[in-house]
Amino acid sequence: MAKDKNTTVGASDQDDLVFKALAGIDRRRILDLLRDAPMTTGDIGKNLPHLDRTTVMQHLGVLEKARLIISRKEGRCRWNYLDVSPIQRIHERWIERYAAPSAAFLNRLQSDLESI
Repeated sequence: MAKDKNTTVGASDQDDLVFKALAGIDRRRILDLLRDAPMTTGDIGKNLPHLDRTTVMQHLGVLEKARLIISRKEGRCRWNYLDVSPIQRIHERWIERYAAPSAAFLNRLQSDLESI
């Protein structure tokens, strides 16, 4: 079922959009660029010269749909800002829960080895 921008997206559906967005190497590169400071679409394109402007815009659309970026138009420029809250939610939901048992195991193993 297709959803438009005005439709409320459930948490599970939103997570799917985030995973899809993060699956693309160029989209991850864009997020890396935005990590330090907001950038215009043109500046993003200059930093990814192997992509044409249309492809950059398509990637930004996927990232915006996943709510990983927020864009704001200022005159003729479109400023893009990183929004880390979806990544934080993924971390709390998926990574933290699965990593905790492994971390506890490694701590026990370290203690056991140190006591020998």
